[in-house]
Amino acid sequence: MSIRTMSRFAWFLRPERQGFPQRFSIAGARVLCAVAVFSPAFLHGASDLGAAPSQGGEFVNTLMPQPSSLTVQSGAFPLNGALTVCFTGVHDKMLDDAVARALGQFEEETGMAMSGAPACGPAQAQLQIDVQHPAEAVQSIDEDDSYSLVVGKDRVLLQAPNDLGALHGLQTLLQLVQEQAGGYVFPAVSISDKPRFKWRGLMIDCGRHFEPVPVILRTLDGMAAVKLNVFHWHLTEDQGFRAESLRFPKLQEMGSDGLYYTQSEMREVVEYAHARGIRVVPEFDMPGHSTSWFVGYPQLASGPGPYHVERVFGVHDAAMDPTQESTYVFLDAFIGEMAGIFPDAYMHIGGDESNGKQWLANPKIRAFMRKNGMAKPADLQVYFNRRLLAILKKYHKHMVGWDEILAPGLPKDAVVQSWRNLDSLRMGTEEGYHEILSGPYYLDHMESAEEHYLADPLPANSGFSAAQENLVLGGEICMWGEHISAQTIDSRIWPRAAAIAERFWSPAGVRDVNDMYRRLWVESLRLDALGLEQISGPQRMLRELGGSASPTELEALASVLEPVSFGQRYSLQKTDQLTPLNGLVDAVVPDPPARHAFAESVQNYLATSPANQNDQAALEKLFGSWRQTASKLEPFMQSSPRLVGYAARAQELGQLGQIGQEAIQYLNAPAGEPSDWEKETLARMDAIHEERILVRFAILDPLRKLVVAAGASRSHLQ
Repeated sequence: MSIRTMSRFAWFLRPERQGFPQRFSIAGARVLCAVAVFSPAFLHGASDLGAAPSQGGEFVNTLMPQPSSLTVQSGAFPLNGALTVCFTGVHDKMLDDAVARALGQFEEETGMAMSGAPACGPAQAQLQIDVQHPAEAVQSIDEDDSYSLVVGKDRVLLQAPNDLGALHGLQTLLQLVQEQAGGYVFPAVSISDKPRFKWRGLMIDCGRHFEPVPVILRTLDGMAAVKLNVFHWHLTEDQGFRAESLRFPKLQEMGSDGLYYTQSEMREVVEYAHARGIRVVPEFDMPGHSTSWFVGYPQLASGPGPYHVERVFGVHDAAMDPTQESTYVFLDAFIGEMAGIFPDAYMHIGGDESNGKQWLANPKIRAFMRKNGMAKPADLQVYFNRRLLAILKKYHKHMVGWDEILAPGLPKDAVVQSWRNLDSLRMGTEEGYHEILSGPYYLDHMESAEEHYLADPLPANSGFSAAQENLVLGGEICMWGEHISAQTIDSRIWPRAAAIAERFWSPAGVRDVNDMYRRLWVESLRLDALGLEQISGPQRMLRELGGSASPTELEALASVLEPVSFGQRYSLQKTDQLTPLNGLVDAVVPDPPARHAFAESVQNYLATSPANQNDQAALEKLFGSWRQTASKLEPFMQSSPRLVGYAARAQELGQLGQIGQEAIQYLNAPAGEPSDWEKETLARMDAIHEERILVRFAILDPLRKLVVAAGASRSHLQ
């Protein structure tokens, strides 16, 4: 690590430092140091992750998402604390507020007061913003998100067709700030940028676990930072009805445990999102996943009840009765009320996982199906959807539903959200439906940013025709709520969502995983500075679990662990809505920085022949630290009520450290390796990999490569 980078870490940690929130000082150092610890290249100064100061005046690209076109010029525009702004086109409150927020963020990042004083004209302005026309009062999916940004040595020019493009351009400008020669600059660049997809969404399930309004607002800030533009708000579930209705107050009074959003709060979220160029699409799940509706209004259901808020997750039989006219009278009134709160042209009706059991158990409903030639429950659901679509049209809404709604007879103006696989996306586009892809972007699966990043809404080998491609509106990230709380949600969404946001925005050819990770850790720091808690939240939980202000060994173990997937956790823990979400599985993060950094270190070490001694020394030191950590941590965890169930992982960390040391030893002296070492070691690692504990090691795959390389080296000499 360079001396300058080391001094940056010391500067981050100084408690007397002013101008940055303490959260940023601690969190920034922790993330950068985590990568440093696990990257030998970083340790001896070969990489500063794109976040270190620019010493030679060169542009360090940490933009995320990557723009469509980027040309680097020579020189830079210095930030001197007196940034003047001039609007040469139209501007309105939306744009004025966005500029004020951006200036505030510049102040946070640089510690300098940004005056933002209005200039007399373009010749005097340092930041010139030229917008052709305002954004629409109700944001449209077809609005132009493009912008251009030219940074010269004495002026910055931002041009956009409307406010939305200008908002995106300001976010890019914020990401351009870098240190240079003891100050801050905008590097001289020319950017022409536009999104690849119209629909770049994030869904949060607030039905299973309620998320307070501040969580939603800071999520919207994060979405704006990475140019996501649709907040899909999942408001109803078997476990809770989260939207206040004045027409039908028993919905929230009896179906929410008192945890719901008032109408004024929902309007606040819509307004806050709109100011940041984000549409809010609410979801009211029907006909299934609707038990919470029936607690207060059992007459809507297909079975007699009584009903209660469900605590157990999964698919429940309860469903609305599609055969009675009173159901549609109720829904007409409810949707009309919600349409007055959510102005977006789209409304999501769910439609997933309605198993039809309650319908088939009801003689009246079976008779209705026979009378109308409906052979199976899916036919009845199409009937329900057609009736529902007519209500939505009355209130000028387009229907969106999960891919179970895709059945013969579904009206063509419905939008299908494909969550199961690419086949449903293909089927929908073949039938002429607009589609949104979500299947590869389920964050609760706990997959790596790399896996999400390489999954494309329009894969190169899809075989889609041009007409089918035009029907794919984009993609949507899904954060389901079974295992999240206000304390953990940020670490489950960020920073992985930023990588997916790049997939939705940037050209299809932007697919360099190593470069994505280099920029992702920088973006995570920027998101933390916005007030998101994907860094500080897990740290706080580890302090609570460790009973210490500095639980060093527990942090070291946590840095190489990640949660098991949703399905595996559900199987191992049998969670329900009342299960506490404050264990080690909740404190560790999916795809921790150590995973990719360690993989790169192993790859670089194995690719260099003879091995670089610095790389080898760094790996040996790392493996030794694992063994030391395990020896100190295992006894503590065995005696800790909240950690005892995870104590085996501490012991296994020591075993992995020993395996790593042996692999390096045998790579350097292959003739001395026992003949059965590789086979036995891989078997031990398979046993460690087995998901019998709620957390798993994120570094097993690269360590396995090291073991295999040691075995291959020995075999080569025999």
